[in-house]
Amino acid sequence: MLFTTPSKATLAIFAALLILLLTQKAEAHSYVDCIDWRFKNSKNPSWSDKNGACFGYARRFPVKAKPFAKLDSDSPNRHYQQSHKNPDPNHSLACSNGKEGAEPGADETMGNPISAAYNGKDKRGRKTGIQTSSVPGGELCIRWPAKNHAVPNEKNQPVTIALSKVNPKKDPTQLQFLNNIIANLNYKNCTDKGENTDIWPCGGCFKLPTDLKP
Repeated sequence: MLFTTPSKATLAIFAALLILLLTQKAEAHSYVDCIDWRFKNSKNPSWSDKNGACFGYARRFPVKAKPFAKLDSDSPNRHYQQSHKNPDPNHSLACSNGKEGAEPGADETMGNPISAAYNGKDKRGRKTGIQTSSVPGGELCIRWPAKNHAVPNEKNQPVTIALSKVNPKKDPTQLQFLNNIIANLNYKNCTDKGENTDIWPCGGCFKLPTDLKP
């Protein structure tokens, strides 16, 4: 999943268990729900809909297609499993093209222009979310559904944030992204935990580098 800042530097958001798909046995059904989550009360941060709002989304994200945490049952589903035959970063697509992989998922490729992947319609005619904007040194908070992976008996893998070069002409490879990791977030940082561990809202915040240039 990618988005741009005003400097047109591109961020890739890899949910923890998507990174694990580089191994043969890993399976994941999580995805990033929001790229720019803002809390109603910063002193009592909560990832639930009633306690915050989203101001920026991933590419072609259908904002009202399903209730929170249910896009793994969408068509095409939002989660993406990379190829099990070639699981290394040299062969794995960082972002789904909707065609390749053990589970192709939805199209998350770069638009031309970049803004074309936001605030429009997806292939099914559904409204897609707006593009995220930030500034060098700015803080972004992202949200994801737990999808049963935040329970105590699951290993807590991080959510990895990686940054591309400025003004990329095409989606970088996963290896290129992994060469510039800027943050690792706690996958199990969830709030408003009810009985249904599938729909726990989780998230984390990070700051962009201060030396980003347009």
